[in-house]
Amino acid sequence: MIDVREYGIRRIFQNYNLKKRIKDLNLIDNFLFGTVVDYPGMGEEFVRLLLKTIFNRNFGKLQIVPEKEYKGVDTDLHGVRLDVYVEAASDDNAKDVSVIDIEPEKNDKEKDVKTLPKRTRYYHSKIDAIGFESGKAYRYLKEAIVVMIMSFDPFGRDRTIYTIRNMCQEEPDIPYDDGARTIYLYTKGTRGRSRKKLRELLCYMEKSNEDNAVNPELRKLHHMVEKVKMDKGVSLKYMKYLEQQEMIREEGREEGRKEEMVNTERERLRAEAAEQKNQEIVFSNIKNLMRNLGFTAEQAMQALNISEAYRRLFRAQL
Repeated sequence: MIDVREYGIRRIFQNYNLKKRIKDLNLIDNFLFGTVVDYPGMGEEFVRLLLKTIFNRNFGKLQIVPEKEYKGVDTDLHGVRLDVYVEAASDDNAKDVSVIDIEPEKNDKEKDVKTLPKRTRYYHSKIDAIGFESGKAYRYLKEAIVVMIMSFDPFGRDRTIYTIRNMCQEEPDIPYDDGARTIYLYTKGTRGRSRKKLRELLCYMEKSNEDNAVNPELRKLHHMVEKVKMDKGVSLKYMKYLEQQEMIREEGREEGRKEEMVNTERERLRAEAAEQKNQEIVFSNIKNLMRNLGFTAEQAMQALNISEAYRRLFRAQL
């Protein structure tokens, strides 16, 4: 267990020049994105602007939960934290509610990119399982949409939008609306018929500066972002966030060291066991030569080309 005192605020400030300063953060960064959503008096307007631009339609009542966490049903089972969980009512039908999870993502490590489909599958399963009351008819299951906003191309096809739905593979034209949808938005994508405002939003998400606030909606977003960045309370929150991330990394390094020690000990025991087995085989061969061919111990060990160090060991056993 890492001592929290080792990673206090002072240490973070000492290394501050090595960290990305809050003024340099962009909306694609989880910390800034979540902080704007959670900022008093700002979150709903911010999310509403995002949803309108992404889906090209208005939404009615919004229920927004930043960093909604679903625990596993048992302590040994995997939970999940959704960056921005939104229950959004249709503008023309208050009973038509969709659950929308918005996830900015910059982690382009190959092993993590490959598991994105399974990750979003898991998000969908948790949204459905937790948000659906026992005994309700399936027609009341809410539409669930996971939106991944990514600074890298998850599928390498240079598309701005990748929309994933379930379908019948043999008959693709069969209607199969299970209410589950995953949307991957690539900030630098050029292919596809994406709307200009969406491309502008994605550009601003990746580099959230005044030059990229090129339309009225983005200028509103930029005003919100700047207000959050100027807040001293947010700066302190960011320092604590960095501290927490450093602690997590150090715990990971410590676990890695422990695992390396365990692996080293395991290899040592395995080597010892192999050596013991080898000695037993050689000793058996020596005795067979002595019994079957009448060799002396020295003649048997000479015939088997056994080193002097091992000869002393076997002599003690004969």
